Amino acid sequence: MGVRPPSRFKASGPRRRHLAAHGLVAAWVVLALLAASVQQTLPAGRWLAVHLFLVGAATTAVVVWSEHFAVAMLHARLPDRRWSTTRLAAVNLGAVGVLTGMWADRPLLLGAGCALLIAAITAHLVVLVRLGRGALGGRLAPIADYYRAAAAALIVGAVLGWLLATGRGGPQHYAGLKLAHVHATLLGWIGLPVLGTLFMLWPTVLGVRMAEHTTVLARRVLLLTGGGLLLAVAGLAAGWRPGAVAGVAGYAAGVALAAHLLARTVRRRPPISAAAAWTLAAALGWMLAGVVADLVLLAVRPLDALRDTGALLPVLLVGLVAQVLIGALTYLLPVVLATGPKERAALRAVLERAWLPRLVLLNLGVALLALPLPAPAGTVGAVSAGAGAAAFLALVVRVLLRSGRGLLRDAGEEAAPAARRPALWGTVAGAVVIVLAVLVANSGGGTGGGTTNAAGTAGPGAGTTRTVAVTLAGMRIRPARIEVAAGTTLRLKVTNTDTQRHDLKIEDGPATPMLGRNDTRVLDLGPVTADREAWCTLPGHRAAGMTMDIVVKDGTTDGGGHTGHTTTAMDDHGGPDLSADFSTGFRARAADLAPVPGGTLHKVRLRAVQRTVEVAPGVRQRMWTFGGTAPGPTLHGRVGDVFEVTLVNDDTAMGHGIDFHAGSLAPDRPMRTLQPGERLVYRFRAERAGAWLYHCSTAPMLQHLGNGMYGAVVIDPPGLAKADHTYVLVSSQLYLGTPGSTAQVAKMRRNTPDAWVFNGVAGQYTQRPLKVRAGERARFWVVAAGPSDGIAFHIVGTVFDTVYKEGAYLLRPDQPGGAQVLDLAAAQGGFVETTFPEAGHYAFVDHDMRHAEAGAHGTVEVTD
Repeated sequence: MGVRPPSRFKASGPRRRHLAAHGLVAAWVVLALLAASVQQTLPAGRWLAVHLFLVGAATTAVVVWSEHFAVAMLHARLPDRRWSTTRLAAVNLGAVGVLTGMWADRPLLLGAGCALLIAAITAHLVVLVRLGRGALGGRLAPIADYYRAAAAALIVGAVLGWLLATGRGGPQHYAGLKLAHVHATLLGWIGLPVLGTLFMLWPTVLGVRMAEHTTVLARRVLLLTGGGLLLAVAGLAAGWRPGAVAGVAGYAAGVALAAHLLARTVRRRPPISAAAAWTLAAALGWMLAGVVADLVLLAVRPLDALRDTGALLPVLLVGLVAQVLIGALTYLLPVVLATGPKERAALRAVLERAWLPRLVLLNLGVALLALPLPAPAGTVGAVSAGAGAAAFLALVVRVLLRSGRGLLRDAGEEAAPAARRPALWGTVAGAVVIVLAVLVANSGGGTGGGTTNAAGTAGPGAGTTRTVAVTLAGMRIRPARIEVAAGTTLRLKVTNTDTQRHDLKIEDGPATPMLGRNDTRVLDLGPVTADREAWCTLPGHRAAGMTMDIVVKDGTTDGGGHTGHTTTAMDDHGGPDLSADFSTGFRARAADLAPVPGGTLHKVRLRAVQRTVEVAPGVRQRMWTFGGTAPGPTLHGRVGDVFEVTLVNDDTAMGHGIDFHAGSLAPDRPMRTLQPGERLVYRFRAERAGAWLYHCSTAPMLQHLGNGMYGAVVIDPPGLAKADHTYVLVSSQLYLGTPGSTAQVAKMRRNTPDAWVFNGVAGQYTQRPLKVRAGERARFWVVAAGPSDGIAFHIVGTVFDTVYKEGAYLLRPDQPGGAQVLDLAAAQGGFVETTFPEAGHYAFVDHDMRHAEAGAHGTVEVTD
């Protein structure tokens, strides 16, 4: 027959300890249900409900029952009661510290909570290992390895969670680390004990003998699930999807093997507890369905699109975790708490009341939450699942109270206070501590929201209303900075375009609810008179960089460079929003290199003039230009050609000059500064091939280059082969603000541009890709205009077979090697060539990822 717990587990001391532990579990579950019920109005309420349930209730239950079953299956001696109590207390205090620290955004408390939780679980792992030393063992002794592996998984999951919460993993790794954290905790800390326990608990609940070869198959299942989980977590953390897919596939195979084995033990005789049997069977079914769905999603979708577990969350949390707790407690609580068969039957009868309607409610709720149905179905599902879980929780409380009264009768009136304390303190103290933690978090985390400012409304912006579109996506808030004149009434139209939920909380101000994909809310901040910060309140998101600054300027000077501009788009966007659309009628700069004009003398007229141009999506900026564009026109010739450039200074405000790096001549007269209205003829012979920079020669050159006065000269090397497409990309830094203002110049001197760009406009070739056919050869001339940064030019998905840099070939197609980057310092130039192998979208970037993420990126669209 099935395995039964040893008789010593029915002693009053362990019995009281189990009452206390399950009182804590009940307290955590109550708080989780409360958080879930108000998740739409409570910032990060959904996250809090999930972690109250997992970090609090599930962790406490796993620690208690894994020790309980390890002792039973190993036939080992009970650990010291005080040591077990200390570890359980440390687990719960660590959980409170983690939740409070993340909720209140208090890194020290979070770190202390993580350290305490890791220490407690490490001690738990040590105890599980020591239990096997010198124990009598038995058929099911290998099941203890599941609990040991689970403890190791939680330690890894806690470290990953700390990296996420503190932002130390970096925003570029957030998606992979979060998925690794979810898999380590759900499939490791929860899933492995579930599988291990079912090998023993399932036949016991059914009242049948264990299937043959259970021990051998249990080892195989652990090898598949444990090894698969290790590979999956490592693959996800490293962003290596094939490894993650292979790992989850191994885990799924292990779950399927376990399900097959357990199905073979089913007999026609009635089970000892039908409620427990059906609930455990449903949990295992949801586990298999969830792991298979997880495998499919990992196989077909990129990792950065899977930051949130989405529809799998109710499957894994409610369908698996909640039902395993319900099924296991339905059978085990009467076994552990009862003093005899009669009391055991009475307690089981209480826990099995209306079990079938409860089971239907809970599983119907999981299905409605998981399936892609309209929003009302999800609400109905949440209510249905919550009702089923809450009904069982009420029965558990009744059983605990009834068992506590039994302890009083057994111990007598003199022992009543001592007997009452475990159940009473376990429930009440747990609830009080957690409630206090949430209250502290609310007071420290800025989750409340007023709509007024501390100061009055006087200021240059008084009476002005501005509405700014704010986008939440990719662990970023765009724009990251908004500058307004003091007293401006500010409204934020907040839209979440990400696959995971986000919100936006304004410091000392209002907050949106949690927004699903494409959800929009408007926040009215009223008159703004002081600088404020805004952030996503989901734990770890603020630390990972999901913040925005609202900066108040007096409106009389440029300050950050934006209130003195001629365009309202610049006022609304303190930093370029690269996800926005370009203005109607915007045309990307043609990147195609025009053929060399006929003859050997090339006459060019350039006018120095100020123009207002679109430099980023929806952002217009006044620029100093050659010929009305920044960069200026590209000049193209051959070695020996003569260029005769007539420069006319049509700028009425300042002087300008010009310097052609492609020529060799004394700079005194041709590079002199021309005052407004003056002109000169600059004549030079291109004696050497290469990609050359030209720029304004007037001091301070940092400002003149930084405001757009630069361009490229391409001199073909002799014998240059024909390419199917030839493009010119001039990289540079973009400094927003009034040209020449104190604030803008300060940014130039600090080398802190607002964006990095190709051909003068941030992100233009992402929305307006360059066009090529598969198999065609493309040549990319690149010039680094600076004024301070160079470039590491790279095209994703290709290898360069030709590299020409600063007048010399570094690589030719007939050589066996290849290149990945054309690296250029400021004012250097060259070209690379490649052939695109197949249709697709190939991103080209400055591989300094600060630059790429801030505008230095584009796309080559390759068709068949």
